[in-house]
Amino acid sequence: MSQQIDLQQTGHTEPPKKAGALAKREMGLAYMMLLPTFFMVLSIVLLPLLANFWISFKPVELGDLRAARPMANEQVKPKPSEAGQEVTIRYRIRNSSKKDALGSVVFTDTLPDGLNITSLHEGCRVNANNLTCDIGKIDAGKKLDMKMPATVTQTYLDNGIRARSSKPEFTYTTTNILTNFEFSLVNFQKIFSAPEFWQVLRVSLYYTIFGTAGALILGLFAAQILNTTFKGRAVLRGLFLFPYVAPVIAVAFAWVLLLDAGLGGTFNAMLQQMGLTDGPVNFLGKRAVDINILGFTFAFPVALTTVIIFEAWRYFPLSFLFILARMQSISSEMYEAAEMDGATPLQQFWYLSIPQLLGILSVLFLLRFIWTFNKFDDIFLLTGGAAGTRTLTVDVYEQAFAISNLGAGAAVAVVVFFVLLFFALLFFKFSPQDDG
Repeated sequence: MSQQIDLQQTGHTEPPKKAGALAKREMGLAYMMLLPTFFMVLSIVLLPLLANFWISFKPVELGDLRAARPMANEQVKPKPSEAGQEVTIRYRIRNSSKKDALGSVVFTDTLPDGLNITSLHEGCRVNANNLTCDIGKIDAGKKLDMKMPATVTQTYLDNGIRARSSKPEFTYTTTNILTNFEFSLVNFQKIFSAPEFWQVLRVSLYYTIFGTAGALILGLFAAQILNTTFKGRAVLRGLFLFPYVAPVIAVAFAWVLLLDAGLGGTFNAMLQQMGLTDGPVNFLGKRAVDINILGFTFAFPVALTTVIIFEAWRYFPLSFLFILARMQSISSEMYEAAEMDGATPLQQFWYLSIPQLLGILSVLFLLRFIWTFNKFDDIFLLTGGAAGTRTLTVDVYEQAFAISNLGAGAAVAVVVFFVLLFFALLFFKFSPQDDG
């Protein structure tokens, strides 16, 4: 006891004990059990991420995924009708790629019996019935036309065999744009120099911030309402989860039908019956309308606001679940004391509930921000990215698959990654700590 007191008074502590053999075996077993998780993270997350970075520095299009290869078409003309007739065997060879050259190209072909070449093309030789031609290099997109005169014998006529009965076989060397070590910033220069990119970035931030805030606010009020005791509360809690658990294609199709500007649009019909609108409003197809408030006119984004409302409605149940669970862990004695001191329900909510919920709200904001910023299916199903609703994720799809520019699509995806990384670091630096 005195030894421990002396050590504490002098500021010294006992050296840590070394892990025993059993502890080391347990540690090794723990790492072995985590290996499948490490492998899944590596294969599902890290490898695609690294591949996306790799492709973003290469001007690669969809057609470049197929490596360059030689292609040949062979003909014998004219069609021989008698022995000894002179014909021409023709090989038309081309490079399938318009970007990559072929090197050390050699092709071999088996000639039919009775077809005798009288004059060989440069670089070609015949051994028995085997024709071998050393072509060398074929530049990208180039074609080569090889014509060699020949004669036919009766054996060729009797067999009825043509030269195209056997296909030439090639040996060659080539480079693949995806696997070589040539990198370029052309994709980033292209997307950053395009005026629509900055507009798409603004739309993405606008959609993400307001969609995330809307989901959190709706979830907060839903949790506040359902945190009280009343009859049928359990049923309502289950119904509140419907937007989140329902298939996205089903709810998106339902919204498209409700907001249709034609005769079948239920919401438009209700607005006209109530006299709120003179005609149908194209909520998912109209970019903006001019609104005058206090003498100031500004363009109100119709389609984008509709998509944001859908986003907030569809994903507020997730916030509702987390916030409700946190509310139920708060001691009721604090609210009882505040009520005895005369605090109104609004004051209890603002000064007691909100400080206790800041931790979970900040975590939810980060999660919802990342998920909303990466959201593609909701916007694509509702508007297809038209009418001012094109976000960065939709732009990735448009670049990579609509116009087949995989490199530009990967570059936009890299921008998405760094934007999310920036906001994640910002969140971890300034987010409030939940002490509850």
